[in-house]
Amino acid sequence: MDHRSPERLDAFAEQLTKQLQEVQVEREELAIAERVLKRLAEQAQADVEAVAPVSAKVAGRTVLLIPHHSDAADEGALPGDYRRILVIVREADGPVQVRVVGEQLGLDASVRGRLEPLRAKMTKPAGRGWLHKRPDGGFTARA
Repeated sequence: MDHRSPERLDAFAEQLTKQLQEVQVEREELAIAERVLKRLAEQAQADVEAVAPVSAKVAGRTVLLIPHHSDAADEGALPGDYRRILVIVREADGPVQVRVVGEQLGLDASVRGRLEPLRAKMTKPAGRGWLHKRPDGGFTARA
């Protein structure tokens, strides 16, 4: 019997047809899985964007971007630390000093230099319209 006999070719063609069908089924399953994965990734990204503040790389470091007050729907767009600062300033009867905010955040205000990072942190939302920095160094909330 010749290795090219019609029977052998028919058997080989049948085997190839089966393999092709299996490959097509696997490709269809893969396409479905990719669509599901894409939807999940889009949903996860939407969830993250709805909750997390925007960040960017600056000089190789990830930093949080504080949106301008006019660009954000509400203070929920701010990172948690900035929201806490905003609440403290809003609850104050008048202009509030960095030291007072630091004490309410649990920082040891008696240690020299401990409040400087907080001062810088309060200056960022002031520069973007969330707070008002007064000439005397006090901060007030903007409406």
